[in-house]
Amino acid sequence: MPPLPELVQALLNPQIYPEPPAKVTLMQTQMSFVFIAGDYVYKVKKPVNLGYLDYTTLEKRKFFCDKEIELNRRLCPNAYLGVIPITRDRGRIYLGGRGKVNDYAVKMRYLPQEKMMNVLLAQNQVSAEMLSRVAEKIADFHQKAETNATISRFGTTDATKVNTEENFSQTEGYIGNTISEKKFQHIRDHTDTFMTANASLFHQRVAGGRIRDCHGDLHAAHICFTDGICIYDCIEFNDRFRYCDVASEIAFLAMDLDHYGRADLSYHFVRAYVTSSRDKEILSLLNFYKCYRAYVRGKVESFKSDDPYVGEEERKMSWEAARSYFDLADAYTWSKPVLFITTGLVSTGKTALAQAMAKRLGLVVLSSDVIRKQLAGIPLTEHRCEEFNHGIYSPEFTRQTYDQMFARAKQFLAEGTSVVLDASFIKSAERVKARDLAKESGADFFILECVLDEENVKQRLAQRLREGSVSDGRWEVYVAQKQKLEPVTEVLPENHFVIDGAKPVEENVRHILDRLD
Repeated sequence: MPPLPELVQALLNPQIYPEPPAKVTLMQTQMSFVFIAGDYVYKVKKPVNLGYLDYTTLEKRKFFCDKEIELNRRLCPNAYLGVIPITRDRGRIYLGGRGKVNDYAVKMRYLPQEKMMNVLLAQNQVSAEMLSRVAEKIADFHQKAETNATISRFGTTDATKVNTEENFSQTEGYIGNTISEKKFQHIRDHTDTFMTANASLFHQRVAGGRIRDCHGDLHAAHICFTDGICIYDCIEFNDRFRYCDVASEIAFLAMDLDHYGRADLSYHFVRAYVTSSRDKEILSLLNFYKCYRAYVRGKVESFKSDDPYVGEEERKMSWEAARSYFDLADAYTWSKPVLFITTGLVSTGKTALAQAMAKRLGLVVLSSDVIRKQLAGIPLTEHRCEEFNHGIYSPEFTRQTYDQMFARAKQFLAEGTSVVLDASFIKSAERVKARDLAKESGADFFILECVLDEENVKQRLAQRLREGSVSDGRWEVYVAQKQKLEPVTEVLPENHFVIDGAKPVEENVRHILDRLD
């Protein structure tokens, strides 16, 4: 990793700042150095040309700093304070001081990281009501956002194809690395076919004034629940990424929620936006633009994995993130929804696999453990150590749980949303009901059977008791389930995956995805 530029090293000194902080923390993106300095944040643009942006001259960096302030004040007015010159005088670098201007920094108020949507998602603290408020704010913003003949041209199929083709041309070098050649070609073919088949819909969107000067980079990490809702860090460096169909903007956040394994919140967000905006047409374009947005994220993470100023561990994380986004992009090209079910005894890895699959493929997770306790009206973390086949685990209550799980799955599948049912499914009759539900809904159907040796099961059950879990699984339950477990015979071998729960979950997910391909 090469040494940091002199200017960056200088800005790591707390004494250089007008309000000297106790310490300065450096973060990086592909295009910026970001300095967290106490109550303020200073962002310096890297002198790079990435094809889709050009910050190579001082004049360009100043222009785009000013533009960043202007555009972001639309959705986050109190956070963006101004543009500060970085100067050099007698060999020393100053922030907002005397001497010749060497560069510029965007100055912002520090936004609390613990209030960011991406952080809250990881802690399971984002509710449907919060997403409704976000949807209402964005719908109001879109209604007021500028549109004109120049902006509207960016919603045509010709302009959209420029963006999609740029994605493909800029990622050809990553074929065999972060994306397979088969997946690359499949997404490309699907994209071209969709635009050709839906040319009239694209034209209708332009004529209806749905192409606006949007945010352009609407994902969870850019939404902060502080002082109302602050949506920040919009795209200032390339107008054509910001001038887009509002459907593309909505698809970006919906895709990001999918990527966090919260397709249920994604579903709610989109429906709340449709209600606020009365724009039902976006549902016909949603998966197309989700695919496009996921592909963009895969591209950006691929670029970051090559950044010489990024550490080895961060490069590995970016490489893996790129692969996951490309997998998600490919899932949006599926011609019909998919219903996955897990089957297996307690603590064999069903929930971990279901959640990992959900993040990779944008699936709604419906958990029998969660639904059972919701029906019983008890907290998810409250344990009911009742005997097998008694209490909330009685055959009657289990029947209610599975019926509710099937009913919810039917609703999602009917609207084209893929689902994974996280449950034991030890009885063949229940697996048959799931298979029939998929058939009635026009969905593909796969069974994910998790197996694990008993020694590992005992260790995991002990760990659950120490750390807490929604599941009430215990060794007694494992033994009772094992006696009643019926072999999987309901589907063809190609629709049945036997998963070794002792292997890393990402390895198992990759095995499933490779077979699905």
